[in-house]
Amino acid sequence: MISIIKKIASLFVILIVLNDIPANAQLMVPKFELGVGISSNIYQGDLTPNRFGSYETMKAGFQLHGSLILSSSFLARTNLSIGGLRGDDAAYDNPEFRKQRNFNFKTPLIELSELVVWNPLRTNYQNSGFSPYLMAGVGVSFLNIKSDASNFNPEYFADEAEIQQNIAADQEHGTPSVIPVVPIGAGFRYGFSPALAVYAESTYRLMFTDYLDGFSKATNPDGNDHYQTISVGIIFRPGSKGKLACPSVSY
Repeated sequence: MISIIKKIASLFVILIVLNDIPANAQLMVPKFELGVGISSNIYQGDLTPNRFGSYETMKAGFQLHGSLILSSSFLARTNLSIGGLRGDDAAYDNPEFRKQRNFNFKTPLIELSELVVWNPLRTNYQNSGFSPYLMAGVGVSFLNIKSDASNFNPEYFADEAEIQQNIAADQEHGTPSVIPVVPIGAGFRYGFSPALAVYAESTYRLMFTDYLDGFSKATNPDGNDHYQTISVGIIFRPGSKGKLACPSVSY
């Protein structure tokens, strides 16, 4: 009987040790990662012929981010994006009225956001190989919007007298300098080592204004404006020494 109890006790000890190894190993993994990337900001609003935006007026930028590794599936990420946005009716030949309306805008853009990043493959502690991810969060965009209707052709719109009244109404309304945003995105990363990975991602911003471009009543007052960012970059984990930070053992 005592022999059986000893065997059972020994088995429990082995199971506890085996179960504790990955937990301890994960605790040794750096809990933070840093990222830097270049990006293209794509305006989506009334001054593009396509609701998904246009590459004719995209603006370059860059982003910095730091993430806290919460688990094998989740990261908490703080993201700073710096760049610009631009829209210009004159960039499009079709439909014809756009070159005659000739509205345009531009703005520098600084966005600060907090995101939750979900890795469905649960490989956050490995940081090697291919890993897709989804992310969502909240943020705020800081803008300095300069809209311009000075090249508007009133003769072409002679049968639409109300458009000039709407231009005046939009100018009187003004433009926001701070806008809340809801970033929603997806991407993938490829880890070359526990310390270094590359990533590519696309993030769409839900916004709560139709004056991102400075125009609403004179264009399409029924929908809000948005913007999208496409980014590529590198991710670095300070202090990473090996897979799960465990020393290699040779037999």
